[in-house]
Amino acid sequence: MLVLLPPSEGKASSGRGAPLKPESLSLPGLTAAREAVLTELVELCAGDEDKAREVLGLSEGLRGEVAKNAELRTAGARPAGEIYTGVLYDALGLASLDASAKRRAARSLLVFSGLWGAVRVTDRIPSYRCSMGVRLPGLGALGAHWRGPMASVLPQVAGDGLVLDLRSAAYAAAWKPKGEVAGRTASVRVLHAPTRKVVSHFNKATKGRIVRSLLTAGTAPKGPAELVEALRDLGYVVEAEAPAKAGQAWSLDVLVTEVH
Repeated sequence: MLVLLPPSEGKASSGRGAPLKPESLSLPGLTAAREAVLTELVELCAGDEDKAREVLGLSEGLRGEVAKNAELRTAGARPAGEIYTGVLYDALGLASLDASAKRRAARSLLVFSGLWGAVRVTDRIPSYRCSMGVRLPGLGALGAHWRGPMASVLPQVAGDGLVLDLRSAAYAAAWKPKGEVAGRTASVRVLHAPTRKVVSHFNKATKGRIVRSLLTAGTAPKGPAELVEALRDLGYVVEAEAPAKAGQAWSLDVLVTEVH
């Protein structure tokens, strides 16, 4: 099972670990594309601070993020699972998983990123600020920048198992499973059952809980239909829609009655 996650806006501090080693990151097929984004982002943020804030869409209160980006090559690095914080990652609670569940997380979780493309939770990265919606002056829109490299690398990473897609729209744009891979991909929404609307906070929290439940239970569904049954066995209310034709992903709605 491969689980596709969005990153978090907020991130923990880089800490005092050894600096980033780009060549050590998983998915080495993305190395050249990562280097291109990293180089332009560092140069942008080391120059005109106001221009950098405008490009990155940062408020005055986040001015310090520009200086942080300028030092990405020398800043301390930590496992990505410690860098990403926020509602989804709080609910997922990687640090509190038992040893077996942590091993499953290391194998199955893939976090999408405007800067790195995608990383595993064990990859050591510095704290940064660069969303997939950013348009860098030289490279252009990051979503478009990543599509080619992702299309080359991700099908092999997906292997022959289930792909559980929990990404937000901006990050889903960087790679859309196609063909046979799409047929074993399940895209999940979380809806407030009484209103059938998506509410951002509990949508993220529930997705985090779903991943934690699967990791903790050691469940390994082989495809979307098996995932539906596994989630129902774990106590989730799931509505599933199989694709109308080959080459399309399954759509799963998880219904939640309490907003928390």
